[in-house]
Amino acid sequence: MIDLKELKERRDEIAKNISSRFMHVDIDAIITLQERRSALLQESESYRAKRNENAQKMKGKLDKESRDAYIAEGKLIKETIAKLEAELELVENEFQEKARTIPNYAHPKAPIGKEDKDSTALKFVGNPPTFSFQPKDHVQLGESLDLIDFDTATRVSGPKFYYLKNQAVILQMAMERYALDIVIRKGFTPFITPDVAKEEILKGIGFNPRGEESNIYNLEGTDTCLVGTAEITLGGYYANQILDRKDLPIKMSGLSHCFRREAGGAGQYSKGLYRVHQFSKLEMFILCLPEDSERYHDLLLEIEEEIFSGLGLAYRVVDTCTGDLGAPAYRKFDIEAWMPGRGEGGEYGEVTSTSNCTDYQARSLGIRYRDDAGSIQFVHMLNGTAIALSRAMVALLENYQNEDGSVTIPETLVPYTGFNLIKAR
Repeated sequence: MIDLKELKERRDEIAKNISSRFMHVDIDAIITLQERRSALLQESESYRAKRNENAQKMKGKLDKESRDAYIAEGKLIKETIAKLEAELELVENEFQEKARTIPNYAHPKAPIGKEDKDSTALKFVGNPPTFSFQPKDHVQLGESLDLIDFDTATRVSGPKFYYLKNQAVILQMAMERYALDIVIRKGFTPFITPDVAKEEILKGIGFNPRGEESNIYNLEGTDTCLVGTAEITLGGYYANQILDRKDLPIKMSGLSHCFRREAGGAGQYSKGLYRVHQFSKLEMFILCLPEDSERYHDLLLEIEEEIFSGLGLAYRVVDTCTGDLGAPAYRKFDIEAWMPGRGEGGEYGEVTSTSNCTDYQARSLGIRYRDDAGSIQFVHMLNGTAIALSRAMVALLENYQNEDGSVTIPETLVPYTGFNLIKAR
């Protein structure tokens, strides 16, 4: 969350930021709750002082009438404190819940807009392939090459699940290791992370674990959820800790399954592997000093570009508009790879994103460091997709298909696969 001490001072700026993100947050109602919370704290403190004063008076020599009067007064004070504390708990909970809906401040250069079309393409890399034949989409290729089975997965697990088979299994593992080798060379510590996290961690990262708009699967009766990304578990790794300044930056990379409800994710752009309920992803995560976060944001984007340019894919880099940032993000860059089977004649589709969340997540998770003056400060936290394996599979199958229905393996992956061509079986 943002620094709640700034709510009144930066009220107009916060309201403008909420508007530019096309979100609906009643900042004035939150300020009213904050003021009520402050008044209740002061009133509670005043009555505690009275209770202590009353207790001191009862230590002296008193006649029965005076003692009875102090006892009655003490009982009334106790009841009043109990009522104030009960109301304070309700106000505090409502204040914290609503305060979490306030988004992070957006970068001044982030494009103002509501939808994907309002984002800005910063650059284009590579040329989309041309084919002398009518290219297939990845669903057709997956079926004809016996690589992907959607029908059986639907019968077994439901819609938007899939089985990978045969060479597709090796290809996914090859992409996984290819990307992992790159991030390790960049100084990231590799993790295989849990697939489950506590709701308090999800809230701290900025995910909504409950409600109709939530994209998260809850584990009933446990106060835990299946993670939608390793960002959640990597971000929670140092929760409620004070780090040594000399240990920053901390660079982590987590391989995990990702589970998403994908409510409303229908349509031609969501078919096949592009938008599914379960997939695997290698995520990068950095904790750093505030003054370094923009530099490390650029680094995460550079690594993502290295991974996808190394696969020989045409892509564009997009500066995400304010309405599509997500509440925790200060700024977000997406890489969109060319997918020949998308739309009528091919379209760019998102394959990675990287976000600088500044201190927004660190405040909620209590992740701090001690600066050179000995003061406790919040770290900045950043995340970036090294590779989302299902969407990378879409791009590879569609871009590297051949007229005879086979698929060529990019040269960078051949050492990991052990084969350079997928033929019909």
